[in-house]
Amino acid sequence: MHFGLHIADFTFDSGPAELGQTLARHVRHAEDAGIQRITVMDHFWQLPGIGPVEHEMLEAYATLGFLAAHTRKAMLHVLVTGVIYRHPALLAKQVSTLNVLSGGRVGLGIGAGWNEQECVGFGFPFSPVAQRFRELEETIQICQQMWSDSDEPYDGAIWQLGRTLNSPQNVTKPMLMIGGGGEKKTLKLVAQYADACNLSALAGVPTGKLDVLRAHCDDVGRDYDTVEKTAMIGVNPESTADGVADQVRALGEAGFTTTYVFSVGIRQPEKVVDLIAGVAARV
Repeated sequence: MHFGLHIADFTFDSGPAELGQTLARHVRHAEDAGIQRITVMDHFWQLPGIGPVEHEMLEAYATLGFLAAHTRKAMLHVLVTGVIYRHPALLAKQVSTLNVLSGGRVGLGIGAGWNEQECVGFGFPFSPVAQRFRELEETIQICQQMWSDSDEPYDGAIWQLGRTLNSPQNVTKPMLMIGGGGEKKTLKLVAQYADACNLSALAGVPTGKLDVLRAHCDDVGRDYDTVEKTAMIGVNPESTADGVADQVRALGEAGFTTTYVFSVGIRQPEKVVDLIAGVAARV
């Protein structure tokens, strides 16, 4: 099992003025502890359930650039990018820029987006769900084309690009992860396009979602085993390494190979890393 540190809470005891220094120490500690992936959310306000909306939240891609400068080997990506926030060509360029500057360590996690409250607050358009999924598929297609040898135009139903030139090109092929467990649309897109899925395991092992994904892979002629299965779990101040290890073992038995861990209410970031390292030593 591989582990990802998913940084969803930036409210640390060190305070906002020390956030940059604390975050740099946090990700270096994670790498030193053997954590293979580090991710951030794509939100502008804190999510209910993690903290008040007024708590600290950093913009995802600016933060990812900061993390790239303070790490050496961890894979970095956003878990997951909301398709509604950026033009797809800009997103493709952002990811490939960070891929180049990090030596090939940055990938793309993406989803349809859901947070209407943020969109209303900041003035982002919030399209109906069917439209957001059309945007998601075209964004994936544009990224794949911009990351290829082709600079031909892209003519979609939503976006039209006159020339998909992207230089410099990625150092490595960015991992494409689609997040979410929607059975009719999201997991179908995973089967069609993605290198990896990410499913919530907050309510238990989502074996039923894997069954749906397998069926979609069969429908499109995709080898189910070529999709990396990743899961998301949460920890809090009461979590123990033994208890979390039991969760992770169950995920591994179901076929998941990477577990992303986020924390709620742990204001000393070193405790999160030490907990994950303790879990890794037990599984």
